Amino acid sequence: MARKTITNKEIIDIFREIALFLRAEDVAFKPQAYEVAIEGISALQEELVELYKTYGVDGIREIPGVGKDLTQKIEELITTGKLAYYTQLKKKYPFDMLGLSMVQDVGPKTAMKLYRKLKIKNLRDLERAVKSDTIAGLPGMGKKSQDKILRGIQYLKSDAGRRIIHDVLPFARTIVEKLKNVPGVTHVDIAGSLRRRKETIGDIDLLATTSKPKELIVAFTALKEVHEVLEEGSSKIMVRYVNGLQGDLLILKPDAYGAALVHFTGSREHNILLRERAKRKKLKLSEHGLFKGKERLTSKTEKQIYTHLGLQFIPPELRVGADELDLAEAKKIPELIPYNSLKGDLQTQTTWSDGIGTIEEMARTAKAYGLSYMAVTDHTQSLTIAHGLDEHQVKKQGKEVDRLNKKLKGFTILKSTECEIRKNGTLDLTDAVLKNLDLVSVAIHSHRSMHKEAMTERVIRAFRHPLVNNFFHPTGRVVGRREGYDLDMGRVIRAAREFHVALEINGSARLDLHERYIRQAIEERVMLTISSDAHDLNQFENLEHGIAQARKGWARKADILNTKPLKAFLKALQKK
Repeated sequence: MARKTITNKEIIDIFREIALFLRAEDVAFKPQAYEVAIEGISALQEELVELYKTYGVDGIREIPGVGKDLTQKIEELITTGKLAYYTQLKKKYPFDMLGLSMVQDVGPKTAMKLYRKLKIKNLRDLERAVKSDTIAGLPGMGKKSQDKILRGIQYLKSDAGRRIIHDVLPFARTIVEKLKNVPGVTHVDIAGSLRRRKETIGDIDLLATTSKPKELIVAFTALKEVHEVLEEGSSKIMVRYVNGLQGDLLILKPDAYGAALVHFTGSREHNILLRERAKRKKLKLSEHGLFKGKERLTSKTEKQIYTHLGLQFIPPELRVGADELDLAEAKKIPELIPYNSLKGDLQTQTTWSDGIGTIEEMARTAKAYGLSYMAVTDHTQSLTIAHGLDEHQVKKQGKEVDRLNKKLKGFTILKSTECEIRKNGTLDLTDAVLKNLDLVSVAIHSHRSMHKEAMTERVIRAFRHPLVNNFFHPTGRVVGRREGYDLDMGRVIRAAREFHVALEINGSARLDLHERYIRQAIEERVMLTISSDAHDLNQFENLEHGIAQARKGWARKADILNTKPLKAFLKALQKK
């Protein structure tokens, strides 16, 4: 039997687990080298195996963040399917470090401790230990830690088998573009939860029309992104992709395409509401069309379906089965913020703290992305794990920004910060330093387990500071990894309005704010911003995910501050 080709995901998982083992051992610098390489590999649009076949070792060396040592390790994985160094680590520590560390409040050192003290090797062992009240007895743990771990396991299990949209959407788009080039193909579209821009994706469903269905099937099943064919018919092919997800390709007739796109986009709850509305009008709606008796009234386009039902067109991001049909009937669906409508990015980290691009590299990449301004927001001094800047370094960085602004044409770098809100609600930098910044953004990374009332007061006290403009990733969540801290978001939103502080919609894996809070903030007339939270040159693509999140929260262009040109943006901040 031929050896299975190793995928990028498998290499990333191996590197990630190595980094975690090294962090548990307190090894300096090496963990970050693996983490930086992971970022570079994650941004690739092709498999490392194919890159190696075409360009050899030189192709791997060109990946940002991959040095000589890790190039050799990647080559070893590609050519042998194994990595001797990783095998040695797993013999030394025969437990699932990667799996355990996915649980909120279980870092690499805690996972190591659980293995050494209780021989916990995997999530099943961890859940048994929690339920048998074993972990609470460990030194430095206690009942509170045990309860947090249980909640973390439950949160992780709720998203089991799903992938974050950041990984799935580029992959699906690559497939779509390839299928569009197949002779005879007239339409190819992404459907399902991916089209609705859900945070995590369980499968990749595609719809297509073609005059040559057999040729399309052959081309689809031959794609390198397809790992195996699970089921094949004349109009439906079910496959497993190389990223582990399953999905269907449905081949449709052109005259039924619109109805099918509505049906297979979902959500299920939205479709139920549409069918009930059709029934009240003595009509029948299915994936084949909208019918009156046996007569098909319409089915070619989605807009025709909604129009015949007396509704405004409802964008896919809003199809959740809530109040969207009532508002569409009343012609109150707003014109949502368009994609690619941002003028600036308000959160970027550089090599000054925990980023891997210089200020100039990040600025030039942001400009190439179509932006006209960018805020540099490196962490501040109390966040030592991220190499936070002290006050002297912040001032020095400001001089670097001044120098670059004289050099760059048609682009402005804003002096800013990701200033830590201390436990008592004060800020991590003095007013004398903050006054010299173009805007002051604040965030919470420490003391995450504070009681709800105390955490809320901590945030509101920071909002009262006369220099604070923007609150980064307000709830502290990371999709699929951890829930946010305990916070009264109603009070926070009202305080943001009172003290004229914008709330960020973070486009990274945090996807924070959640859409329900975005909609609430808009109703309260709170300013919103969208940021990439980019830590490297490839992460400006996170802005698209931030816009998708804003659209799910019913945001218009006017609701987002950094859709404004620079002068208008800065003028809006001055209202503080």
